[in-house]
Amino acid sequence: MAPATEFQGSFLSRISIRRNQIVSMDVNHEQELEELEYFQKHVAESFSELISPLPPSSSSSSDAACSLTSDQILSIPWLQNVLHVFMSCETEFKGVLSTIQISKSPSLERVLQEMLDRILKALDICNAVVNGIESVRQSRRLAEIAVTALKQRPLCDGSVRRAKRALTSLLVGLNADGKYRSSGSGGCSRRTTSRSWSFGQRSSVAVGGSGSSGHVSKNWSATKQIQAMVANMVLPRGAEASGPAMPVYILSSAMVLVMWVLVAAVPCQTSSVLVAPLSLPKHQSWASAAVNIQERIGEEVKRKEKRCGGGFTGGLMEEMQRMEGIGLSLMVFTEKFRFPAEEEEEKVAENVDEMEEICRRMEVGLEDLQRQVREVFHRLVRSRIEIVSVLEQVPAI
Repeated sequence: MAPATEFQGSFLSRISIRRNQIVSMDVNHEQELEELEYFQKHVAESFSELISPLPPSSSSSSDAACSLTSDQILSIPWLQNVLHVFMSCETEFKGVLSTIQISKSPSLERVLQEMLDRILKALDICNAVVNGIESVRQSRRLAEIAVTALKQRPLCDGSVRRAKRALTSLLVGLNADGKYRSSGSGGCSRRTTSRSWSFGQRSSVAVGGSGSSGHVSKNWSATKQIQAMVANMVLPRGAEASGPAMPVYILSSAMVLVMWVLVAAVPCQTSSVLVAPLSLPKHQSWASAAVNIQERIGEEVKRKEKRCGGGFTGGLMEEMQRMEGIGLSLMVFTEKFRFPAEEEEEKVAENVDEMEEICRRMEVGLEDLQRQVREVFHRLVRSRIEIVSVLEQVPAI
């Protein structure tokens, strides 16, 4: 991986050029407003593309196992689109910041320092999500074991027992149903990351390598990280609304939203309740789509809590939820199986094929998603270095 300093050039050079222009001439305020308006429009349009109409409600298993599309909310392709949108907005943010007058002031220094702190917490969450994706891979492996066992013909007691053991572990890991949460039946609880990443106290970055850094701590919580990220976020008002504080606020909001989505979708170390959605100014065009995304995911949270009869534990990824539904159906089959059972074999074949298709999609999708989370991680690392450099170099008022 190339050193982060190699990526500073273009952004910092634009800041330097603009700073020299500020010394010699007045800033064109109208151009700044145009840049800010363009940025808000870009964010609004980008996040609007992530929202598709709600699908018609249906309880049939065939509908529940329909093919996944890129606009299926919380599916792996959709999550990849979310990350792509964020990186696009982050690129535009740097362009806006390079054209707006940057002069050192207490208010600007405060919002940029707060953003630097949010980035550190976002890095922690990226690390937890990367580890969480590994737990999803484990679920996929268990589903594959069950599929292989149930595809044996003719089905025998031994194959069904192997499938049942795998399904029990799978459902425990997914927290699919209360009676499968006990590990006494041979299952295993979800493997979650239990680390206190503390990037503010270390220079190492875990996602960049093959391992993880930081000391083990059960007190680390993705939910608490997000709560800390939103604690001091205030919509700029008055003169600040047309200055650099506004794009900082908008990108911070986008960053928190994306981290919130990842924590909801991927099982990573968190508390039993997902933090309340970020309070966004609905009258702002760029915030409307973000609010819609939060509301849609909030509905998914309520549905899962109702099914599980408990608090939120993460893992709303669409593929995981489909895997959960099919896994429950297959578990019922294994519990009722009696050899020989030719008719039951035909009935269960469809569910087995659906589970196999989900596993196939996840095999490639999870690897790509993990790679993209790492890319976001490194983009945030570079952004933090660049913002620190800006704070060090901008002239005082």
